[in-house]
Amino acid sequence: MKKYNFNAGPSMLPREVIENTAKQILDFNGSGLSLAEISHRAKDFQPVVDEAVALIKELLNVPEGYSVLFLGGGASLEFCMIPYNFLNKKAAYLNTGVWSKKAIKEAKLFGEVVEVASSAEANFTYIPKGWTCPTDVDYLHVTTNNTIYGTEIRKDYDVPVRMIADMSSDIFSRPVDVAKYDCIYAGAQKNLSMAGVTIIIVKDDALGKVERTIPTMLDYRTHIDKGSMFNTPPVVPIYTALENLRWIKKMGGVEAMDKLAVERAAIIYDEIDRNKLFRGTVNAEDRSVMNLCFVMNPEYAELEKEFMEFATSQGMVGIKGHRSVGGFRASCYNAQTIEGAQALVKCMKEFEAKH
Repeated sequence: MKKYNFNAGPSMLPREVIENTAKQILDFNGSGLSLAEISHRAKDFQPVVDEAVALIKELLNVPEGYSVLFLGGGASLEFCMIPYNFLNKKAAYLNTGVWSKKAIKEAKLFGEVVEVASSAEANFTYIPKGWTCPTDVDYLHVTTNNTIYGTEIRKDYDVPVRMIADMSSDIFSRPVDVAKYDCIYAGAQKNLSMAGVTIIIVKDDALGKVERTIPTMLDYRTHIDKGSMFNTPPVVPIYTALENLRWIKKMGGVEAMDKLAVERAAIIYDEIDRNKLFRGTVNAEDRSVMNLCFVMNPEYAELEKEFMEFATSQGMVGIKGHRSVGGFRASCYNAQTIEGAQALVKCMKEFEAKH
């Protein structure tokens, strides 16, 4: 039976990316050594980093004056690295879910934090609108996609200050105006690579403006100066990211990924809205095209466990909703196919027919 991977992260990867990585783990570039055991300073590995950086800049149309870094620690480490490097006195944060809340908590250790808006009162089922960004802050921080609640900001805000964004779960799924941001960061395991590497796109001249002393490892300038090689980087995840970047380019770039994401999500959301057993959990205008969240309609709530078992028996993997919201979540990152979306819809229709 064919399996369809809807896991929220680590996420589905294109088959050719997995296969190409596996080949290099057995024998990297004919060296007789595994990719998993080579030195990060080996002459054969530097071209991997160079090409990956070049592809990130090409695919996202990154302007001059930005550096691309590959770091460890996941997006969670960036929650403190961001204020360490950018928060001098005050920062603004848009609170749209769990990851925003975690970022806000860390930022408060470094200075004043203004929460410009929040959807917490409605369990983060919408993206706040009509808020005003203060002009006296060092930056505005946003989380563009919320994996747990299924909301997404599918645009780059026009605000009077520079922005910083956590794009962990939707980076490379749509075009981005990088010039509006001082920093974009993303744990790669949700839409680009396996777990273990974080992608940082940072504006060089935005650094060095804070008055505090920054620990060496937490200073972005340290890693820019050493080309992500200050300490041993996550070699295999970086290589997997390179293979995925090659795949995205071959498929038509982020514009093609955007078109695919919208089409794929529409197939599933249309069925959620049509099917008498299910309902979506967030405002329709704020629905994520990466993480599609839904629950049983109240009158069919007792069928939740049965549907989960039925879907699993039909090859649907990882559709259980996050424990904090329950229900179901179909995560459709770049590698998810139209076929996968149609398979889930078929499963939902068959279950409806049974009841």
